[in-house]
Amino acid sequence: ENRAGLGALQNRLTSTINNLGVSTENLSAANSRIRDTDIAAESSELTKASILSQAGTAVLAQANSSQNLALKLLS
Repeated sequence: ENRAGLGALQNRLTSTINNLGVSTENLSAANSRIRDTDIAAESSELTKASILSQAGTAVLAQANSSQNLALKLLS
C-alpha cells in the first residue's frame, strides 16, 4: 500500500516537473519574441494601417456625399 502511494506520488512529481519544463520553454520563447520585436518597424506598420483606415473612411464619406449631391440634383 505504501509502495503504491509512493509510486503514484513519484509519477505525479515527474509529470509536474515535465510540465514545468515545458512552461519554462514557452515563457523563454515568449520573452525572446517580445525582446526581439523591432519597435520602429511595428510603429511604422501601425501608422501605415491607421493612414489606410483613415483614407478608406474618407473615400466612403466622399462617395456618400457625391451620391447625395446627385440625388439632390435629380430632385
